[in-house]
Amino acid sequence: MEEEEPLLTGSINRGSGDYGSQDNGEHYHHEESPESRRLSYSATDDSYPVYKDADLCIQQAVVFIEDAIQYRSINHRVDSGSLRLYRWYYSKICQWGLGFTIAVVLGLAFIEKPSSLTYTSDIRFKPKPWEPPCGLTEGIEMVCLCIFILDVTVKTYLIGWEEFRMNKWLIGYTVVIAASVVDWMLSISMMCSESLRVRRLIRPFFLLQNSSLMKKTLKCVKRTLPEIASVILLLGLHICLFTMIGMLIFAKSDDPKKNGEWETYFKNLPKALSSLLVLLTTANNPDVMIPAYSLNRGYSIFFILFSVFGTYLLMNLMTAIIYNQFRGYLLMSVQTSIIRRRLGIRAAFEVLCCPGRGHTSTQSEGHVERVAVNMFLQVMDRVHMKSYWREAIIKAAQQFPDGFINGEAFQRLFNELDKDFMKEHPPKPVYSSPVLQHIQIIYSHFYITVLGNVVALANVICICTVLVLDSEKSGLEKNNFYMEILNCIFILYYLIEMLLKIVAFGWRGYLSYRNNIFDGFLTVLLLAIQIAIFITYRIPYEKVDPVPGHVMALWEMARLVNMLIVFRFLRIIPEIKLMAVVASTLVDLVKNLRAFAGILLVVYYMFAVLGIWLFQGAITPPSNTSLIFNANVENKTDGPFSMDCGTFEQLEYWPNNFDDFASSLVLLYNIMVVNNWHVFTDAYTRYTTEWSLVYFVAWWLTSSVMWVNLFVALILENFTYKWDRSNALSVEDVERIAYQSTVQLIFREHVQEPTEEELLAQLQQHPHLHLSW
Repeated sequence: MEEEEPLLTGSINRGSGDYGSQDNGEHYHHEESPESRRLSYSATDDSYPVYKDADLCIQQAVVFIEDAIQYRSINHRVDSGSLRLYRWYYSKICQWGLGFTIAVVLGLAFIEKPSSLTYTSDIRFKPKPWEPPCGLTEGIEMVCLCIFILDVTVKTYLIGWEEFRMNKWLIGYTVVIAASVVDWMLSISMMCSESLRVRRLIRPFFLLQNSSLMKKTLKCVKRTLPEIASVILLLGLHICLFTMIGMLIFAKSDDPKKNGEWETYFKNLPKALSSLLVLLTTANNPDVMIPAYSLNRGYSIFFILFSVFGTYLLMNLMTAIIYNQFRGYLLMSVQTSIIRRRLGIRAAFEVLCCPGRGHTSTQSEGHVERVAVNMFLQVMDRVHMKSYWREAIIKAAQQFPDGFINGEAFQRLFNELDKDFMKEHPPKPVYSSPVLQHIQIIYSHFYITVLGNVVALANVICICTVLVLDSEKSGLEKNNFYMEILNCIFILYYLIEMLLKIVAFGWRGYLSYRNNIFDGFLTVLLLAIQIAIFITYRIPYEKVDPVPGHVMALWEMARLVNMLIVFRFLRIIPEIKLMAVVASTLVDLVKNLRAFAGILLVVYYMFAVLGIWLFQGAITPPSNTSLIFNANVENKTDGPFSMDCGTFEQLEYWPNNFDDFASSLVLLYNIMVVNNWHVFTDAYTRYTTEWSLVYFVAWWLTSSVMWVNLFVALILENFTYKWDRSNALSVEDVERIAYQSTVQLIFREHVQEPTEEELLAQLQQHPHLHLSW
């Protein structure tokens, strides 16, 4: 399924894994000139008559334009009934319903056995979780699977059997559904007592196949793997070489006092490898070198050289490789996205050029096809799109003096799709009173905003000062009288500012600014709390106890809300060029982060399920629980338990485990951050086997090395583009960059527009429009 995302593509040619597309970037060329051709077609697989009624032409054009807007493939059935089904399938309610179904089936992991429904994951205090009765989650899952079966059935019908056979993702979708149903039947037959549910591991596929951008990201990763593998091989050789050198340098000595480094980090090959691997992430630096460094300062050279070549050269080289490949991926995605949009628009133009249906031709310079403006307006009335796009396109279409639009102009009309809406503020009210006119002039000035920021700063400073002075006082010892007086003064200023701005801009004008909405909300909230204080305590008096059995005093609430005033300073961001660029980059990251967040969610989900399979119940507290709370006990206990400084047990990391799905996600996040991740690897190698390190290293490579670097690449692309453009712009213009800041425009200068020959040739290859020349 294709999504409303700017990078969702795959090319539009037939024969790919993403239906009706392939990624080799090839285009079909035709030797004839487009001016010498004329397009005729039949609409369905059953070869409808060539000349159809205007309503079907309009219906087809509407769907093709919607495909272009959403970057969807146009290789689907185009008869009237199929088009109605197609539009229903891609309606918001159906797509939201499908997304909700995917969220539900993924969320089952939190309540299935082992359930995450406990207030804590600490294995020392964790109560027995509530386990759903057999059939509850299974029933919900079967409903979801039935929806997925309906989904794949509709998709297969719409694109046709031939397209389905070439679509690896849809075939995989079918296989995953079938495997899930079989595994579900086994669960029911075993009365839900099975310990291993294979379908939990493959559930993330439902999310992957629902997003074309996620598919493209996986293709990018697949293409990047050879380059990454070469760097990982260099890293492996680097670690192995230094491991052997380290084991030679820090070999066991006859003097027990000099064996600290050997005993702790280089006692055997696995321990030495894991110690240097962790050092590569700097998580155990400088701990790993302290025993040797304390004996001789020259030993520090070994660890410094290892970090310089490994951490600062090879790891950054991997970042550069991923960035380079990611940029190529974006370029390819943007190229195919633009081709899909151009092809959809061209297809709409061609079907509207039915003979006698808004089509005219001239023979002065060959055959020229045009579409009547009135027919185009009928199409635009039916297209589901954002209202400001529709208005801009209709306005541009009405400018054609002869009432007809040719192919090139038809394409240009839809350039508005690359632009975001810029909200226009309503005009200010006109006053006849000189007093109101002066108020309007004063409170419309920029300096009033500066004054408001200064007052907000003073408010925050006062609150922080009182918090510092009262930090060690109890509720009964605090004197809130003076703070209450200050609150009243600041609230009075905010109220007057809000009312006068409403006078200056009018109600609609005031609410058209998000800053004013935020400020007004805080002002009304503070005023309501202040009124409640007066009603409760009458006039503030310093002897009044504000917290007789309450969780929070009313003026404590007022102080807390006052702290939100600090967000008023965000309004200065557009006034500073660099801050405006940074803020704009952050906004774009939020827009373009969905696919990457989805991929990371898939990886988290699969590793969490694998972690539960491998390590559920592996770590258990000792039977003598007094040892847990006694950090001075020597490590003389039997088994893997250890109270050495810096160990899992001594740091009380007991809530980090794989005993349920939620705690598994948190543990994986802690490892992804890589701070103290060696504590977890050490614990699981002691409680299970040294081979458990393979799991954690695989997760580190996947999360910290791959996806974090992809995220860095996304930040670099956005910021570099915006910074380059901002160098030639004023401060006011920087804020307007977002008006044309889609991902397509980031790379527009590097992307080649498809030619008319390419578009017509690809239309000729449409599996359901029988084209002839």
